[in-house]
Amino acid sequence: MDIITNICAVVNDEATALKQVEASIRHNNEDYLELVKQIIALNGRLIFTGVGKSGHIGRKLAATFASMGTPAFFVHATEAMHGDIGMITPDDLVIAISNSGETKEATTVIAPIHRIGAKVAALTGNKNSLLARECDYLILVHVAQEADQYNLAPTNSSTAALAVGDAIALTVAKAKGFSEKDFGMLHPGGSLGKRLVQEGVIK
Repeated sequence: MDIITNICAVVNDEATALKQVEASIRHNNEDYLELVKQIIALNGRLIFTGVGKSGHIGRKLAATFASMGTPAFFVHATEAMHGDIGMITPDDLVIAISNSGETKEATTVIAPIHRIGAKVAALTGNKNSLLARECDYLILVHVAQEADQYNLAPTNSSTAALAVGDAIALTVAKAKGFSEKDFGMLHPGGSLGKRLVQEGVIK
């Protein structure tokens, strides 16, 4: 095996998957438009849930939305069933992430969330899945296959979910008129905060 060739092949495979997802978004634009409108008008918080690699993606996306002016956090789907669901209120919008849409932990939590009164969006690669059917909104992020030789490891699917989540976060921020100063207010530390202070964006 040529190591560099293999690395480049995986990168190319994931890039190709993202282009396929981009084309899919254009065909499913009504679902995306509705979700963005719901997030912009949200009175509560945006909450992500999931398990495994999908959970890791959800945790990162919650941090991205929060840093871009939309209050957000992550609730692990398993922990939600053991009390953490109490973090969710009727004014919140939950995004449940599962590529297959059939993961038991991800689907079991939907009914209890609905009983609270919150709406749920499914971010999944399977539009016919239980998760897609049980949720109020659908964010279809389908990839043909994963990047590994066995088509098993969450790679193309997790990269696509992350990219789509980032795209929605930045779109919402732009629609809200989120400014460089707003960004600075939420990033007072680190090299970003230092740069914005030096540039006079934040005092």
